[in-house]
Amino acid sequence: MNNYSWLEQKLHKFALSSQFMREVTFDFESTNISPSSETQKHIFITGLARAGTTILLNALYKSNIFASLSYADMPFVLAPNLWSKISFKKNDLEVKERAHGDGIKVSTDSPEAFEEVFWKTFAEEEEDELEEKFRVYVANIVRKYKKERYLSKNNQNITRVEQISSIFTQSKVLIPFREPIQHAYSLLSQHKKFIEVSKNDKFISKYMKWIGHTEFGSNYIPIQNQNLNFQNDLEINHWIEQWYLTYTNTFQSLKNKRNVHFISYAKLCSNRDYWYQIQKLVNIEKPHDFEFKESKKDISCNLDKILKEKVMSLYSGLNDIDLM
Repeated sequence: MNNYSWLEQKLHKFALSSQFMREVTFDFESTNISPSSETQKHIFITGLARAGTTILLNALYKSNIFASLSYADMPFVLAPNLWSKISFKKNDLEVKERAHGDGIKVSTDSPEAFEEVFWKTFAEEEEDELEEKFRVYVANIVRKYKKERYLSKNNQNITRVEQISSIFTQSKVLIPFREPIQHAYSLLSQHKKFIEVSKNDKFISKYMKWIGHTEFGSNYIPIQNQNLNFQNDLEINHWIEQWYLTYTNTFQSLKNKRNVHFISYAKLCSNRDYWYQIQKLVNIEKPHDFEFKESKKDISCNLDKILKEKVMSLYSGLNDIDLM
């Protein structure tokens, strides 16, 4: 799963592990960047990991109207303009399946979620300073890719939706959700897989930590960590509870936000018109086709009956929400 050479691993450590280095590269990159882009109509995709966030990112990115960080921007993701000028690495456009083993193919040209590096770096900043730096960060990416609109996929932004909406008031936030039992099983499977992989390759664990990937694996930190009834993250009920708490809390706090839209992944896979509605929603003028596939596994785990009833009821309610 780790295809980085020894030298590349050291470069990633140099660029990402040091708070000081991340701040310095960002400051150097941002010296001559205006904090405001021409438009604030950016798109932020968030939700639990394994909800279909990456495939939705790829589908929207295909429109060619958005700027988004890509694998080519690693490891200096806080200085994409600077890195593009000094990097001698040629883009490897060979398409390979990503480490998750979920059929999603990527190349260095593929968009990916590295935004959490920014939030991790400046977490201790005062609110006004943090918001100003986030505007600059987005402007950096928009400038590099010569676009007007930013496209973000960051699962951990599920806790920052109101903050992001206040920074970019014309933005739209898309929150995909999947059938909860299948979704929880997918999270559990990935969690176990990355724990095992990290035992044999220490760089994997370090890399995930550096980019702020704590959704599963050896660096796992639950998004919902208060008053849990199912604390064992090696059992499916833990992940079902995470699904329930995340989407309950998100819906209750954001249901009246006109820029927040819950996206049914099942409908994306079964209804082509639903995908065209989403493109209209985010102002894609030339809609395009995209193939969404839904994976369904036979699940034989012991499910808590009451918890299952609660999540299925919530899932049904989310599916009834009009997209517009």
